[in-house]
Amino acid sequence: AAAAVLLFCVLPRGLPGPAPQSAPGGPRLTVLSANVYYGLADPDALVRLVREHGVDVLSLQELTPQSDDALARSGLRSLLPHDVTDAGPGPVGGAVYSAYPVEEVGGTHRNAYFAMPRARVRVPNAAPVEVVSTHAMPPSDSAAVPGWRESIRDLPDARPNGRVRVLAGDFNATLDHAEFRSLLGTGYTDTAAATGSGWTPTWPADGSLPGTVIDHILVDRRVAVHRTSVHPVPDTDHHAVLAELALPEK
Repeated sequence: AAAAVLLFCVLPRGLPGPAPQSAPGGPRLTVLSANVYYGLADPDALVRLVREHGVDVLSLQELTPQSDDALARSGLRSLLPHDVTDAGPGPVGGAVYSAYPVEEVGGTHRNAYFAMPRARVRVPNAAPVEVVSTHAMPPSDSAAVPGWRESIRDLPDARPNGRVRVLAGDFNATLDHAEFRSLLGTGYTDTAAATGSGWTPTWPADGSLPGTVIDHILVDRRVAVHRTSVHPVPDTDHHAVLAELALPEK
């Protein structure tokens, strides 16, 4: 009985979700998110993913100044010349890179530890989109759980008549966590669950533990999700996640 109830709860993650109430008529936007593991992820592999998949917006977590420079040397700036970057030592930094002009939203954003840059992306013929490079605190032990809960609760919610938002990053949470489901309940759609790929693990990349889905791209319910995919990146413990979206018209 317990197994049947569990299957009933998780089965929808492997089935396509409902379409938006009204299909957006605006342009496509392809978003890629990756935790680059203390800035050690292979910059050439990341730039290759951006190029091969026509990525318009790249959200990175754990970005260091050295990895930002390495990405530039690998050609990222020629593909995504606009950015809101808050690089830092170790795992604390983050960035949003864009093919379209961006504005920083509200200055520096951090939870207790991690930078979470917010960029308003100006996509032609679409309403402005606020993209948040999301990095929640890890619930690594019982003492860290309150900070983990707070870091998820502090993320901006989705409002039907508010800004069109995309949260892309390492949430350190799955759909099994009540805090994460509460965030979705404000008006977000998990893109992987919407396309029936919500079982594809994103961490750990080396297979040392049973895989789990802690990296997500969440979108305002006014945004349609056309496809999603998960991609390995050398030298990081997370897989990158990609979503192709259709935005509401301006």
